[in-house]
Amino acid sequence: MVHKLEITDAPDPSAWAAIADPLLAYNVALLGSHDRHPLAILIRSDSESEVIGGLWGRTSFQWLFVELLFIPEALRSQGLGTRLLESAEVEARQRGCRGAWLDTFSAAAARFYSKQGYEPFGSIPDYPAGNTRHFFLKHL
Repeated sequence: MVHKLEITDAPDPSAWAAIADPLLAYNVALLGSHDRHPLAILIRSDSESEVIGGLWGRTSFQWLFVELLFIPEALRSQGLGTRLLESAEVEARQRGCRGAWLDTFSAAAARFYSKQGYEPFGSIPDYPAGNTRHFFLKHL
């Protein structure tokens, strides 16, 4: 049986589920329940109507993954990054997580994460060209 490979930059959203669902089922059969739940900690504008930054991630397999962390320039150096990470870690512990991991392209962010107790566990040099992608973890 010959299978067709399709390359696209505009896949139908159902294609993600067609790939992810059986992979997740395989991983659950191999590793046990994933207990996957989203986690967002939002920074809202003064009027509280607009999200202007925050932390976006998920917990699964007893780990917190911080996918995104953004603080608007005008709000930096006020402890918000620390508060966001600490809040996420508290929630992750309540969800039974044993650790947290994240990655960044920013050398400044890498220094910030190190100050928060995150340890480097890998990097990809020249990704993107002339830069490095850094990976960090923290045991909770």
